Amino acid sequence: MAAPLPEVDLRSDTVTRPTAAMWEAMRAAPLGDDVLGDEPTVAALESKVAAMLGKEAAVFVPSGTMANQLAIRVACGPGDEIVAHEESHIIHYETGAPAALSGAMVRTVRGARGLFDAGDVAAAVRTRNIHHPVSRMLVVENTQNRGGGATWAMDRWERVASAGRAHGLHVHVDGARLWNACVAAGYSPRDFARHADTVSVCFSKGLGCPVGSALVGPAAFLERARRFRKMFGGGMRQSGLLAAAAIFALDHHVARLADDHRHARTLASGIAAIAGLSPDFAPDETPSNMVFFSVDPALGTAQALCGRLAAHGVRMIALDPQRVRAVTHLDVDVPGVARALEALRTAAAAARAA
Repeated sequence: MAAPLPEVDLRSDTVTRPTAAMWEAMRAAPLGDDVLGDEPTVAALESKVAAMLGKEAAVFVPSGTMANQLAIRVACGPGDEIVAHEESHIIHYETGAPAALSGAMVRTVRGARGLFDAGDVAAAVRTRNIHHPVSRMLVVENTQNRGGGATWAMDRWERVASAGRAHGLHVHVDGARLWNACVAAGYSPRDFARHADTVSVCFSKGLGCPVGSALVGPAAFLERARRFRKMFGGGMRQSGLLAAAAIFALDHHVARLADDHRHARTLASGIAAIAGLSPDFAPDETPSNMVFFSVDPALGTAQALCGRLAAHGVRMIALDPQRVRAVTHLDVDVPGVARALEALRTAAAAARAA
């Protein structure tokens, strides 16, 4: 009997496993104790990522959520308010942390595909009044997850960031997939980051690391963030093992993100040809490594479709009742995309026949 085909896991780009070369870099890393301040590989990573983004300093943390929440905790206090898009990660996927950890509210703005304009920022900023929370921070996400992996155009971002600064807001970029955005849009991390006060970046998504993110920004801001990292339980010891993976990924896995983007366009094109499934973006306009598509109610729910796919060894996420997310990544190749499309065709046909 033939061995079963390996699973095609498109739930997220967080599901990747370290490559053999990344494992070797991790094994070879010199180690110390990061909480005690003598972890050489972590220090090397922090210097490297700060330089890549043109900032004074960086702090290595376990997750993108922690990186974002450290920025919020340093920039905001109880009764302050954050301006962010209504589909932001800090709202949907960080368990109410702005309120729980910093006592801060979020005032939302709207805009297609998770993007918005300078006028939206100006309209959201509170007037100074004892009745109002204090507008303290602006958060922008690039790429925008729930916007289907949309990327910010540089001119639009410059206008939005300028509006934030004009109103005295701390400008923060949730750059969990900033590397994808830069490869897709053609700008450098440094060019994008120069308009922000702080930026979070993730190593465990498109870059294929097992764990880790970083927060970059001014040295004094990051010194305070480091204290809150310890308070939040993010102090790590021999974390050079993880930092070595991130250094390897920054050196070897950034340019190859273009492969993931091509695979996403192929996937979107195939989905568009299946009756009852509708990608959010036209296939040739799929912006990065995410493919969001709607499921016609005649085929059942998104969750039901994902259940049928799982039976064929293909995994996706039902993001909303009728909307599915698929994410290409380091562990998905051309045959994997083809298998996913075959499973989708089979699942859709079974749903129509049911």
